[in-house]
Amino acid sequence: MNNYSWLQQKLHQFVLSSKFMREVMFDVESSSISLNQTDGNHVFVSGLARSGTTILLNAIYKSNEFASLSYKDMPFVLAPNLWSKLSFNKKDTDLIERAHGDGIKVSTESPEAFEEVFWMTFDESQKDTKEKFKNYAQLINHKYHKKRYLSKNNQNIRRLGLISMIFPDSKILIPYRNPIQHAYSLLSQHKRFIEESKRDKFISNYMKWIGHTEFGPNYIPIHDENLCFEDNLTINHWLEQWYLTYKHCFDNLKDNENVYFICYEKLCNASEYWLDILKTLNIKETYNFEFKEFNKVISLEMDEDITHKGLSFYNELTLNCIN
Repeated sequence: MNNYSWLQQKLHQFVLSSKFMREVMFDVESSSISLNQTDGNHVFVSGLARSGTTILLNAIYKSNEFASLSYKDMPFVLAPNLWSKLSFNKKDTDLIERAHGDGIKVSTESPEAFEEVFWMTFDESQKDTKEKFKNYAQLINHKYHKKRYLSKNNQNIRRLGLISMIFPDSKILIPYRNPIQHAYSLLSQHKRFIEESKRDKFISNYMKWIGHTEFGPNYIPIHDENLCFEDNLTINHWLEQWYLTYKHCFDNLKDNENVYFICYEKLCNASEYWLDILKTLNIKETYNFEFKEFNKVISLEMDEDITHKGLSFYNELTLNCIN
């Protein structure tokens, strides 16, 4: 987003900031393409931001069995087929570090989390939204000539029950990290993007237009009622969000046989764990992928009670993840 020209910024604003424009894009796209029904054997990756969702997305995408939205679909993410015909974009595989400053490098070909634009456009409580989302996944599959859709959307953590209802044969992966390291990473990114948006207003607008409210200037907590730690500039706030989010997910989804909690530390330290995930996802050919662990020395003051709750539940989750 830091490299967008003035014209590109205005195009993003014109397309993404208007709900009406987004609806028109989707309607034109849907009416112009004849879709084939698929079995819905898709994969949805969702968790708190900074849990390893992007790395897991990239690892699964490497299988070449899935279609996923990518940077080259921006800003017409609700009309990827139409945009591919109009944009004349050259294939660009040059890798640059993304705005997070976390060492992850991306190109226009890289898959990314733009699906939330759909949910910002259509009310998930409306009956026809379920059918529209089925069509949306098929439109993305159509563009990339695939039968399986791969989604990474951290905001889906709020609606995983609905996703499972729409695609009952899909697999849902919920990655998680050590809560102390995870909370520190969230706090660091939160502060980083607040400061970056002060220097460049487009950053704040861009994050708002794609529904990126996990941290930064547009931050909206997953849980915002009866919090013990409301100050989001402290690590305790993020520790509490970690505990409440994953506890809620586990309590509500633990009996769903298609939902899997994925321990990121285990991914980094046990290669056979990744092979088990490939098997679970019915990916035909096995392959290796390097998952890197980035632990920081943390000297911030942390509340003893919420830290204990988080670490205890982390251990409980790890006992219930894919073996």
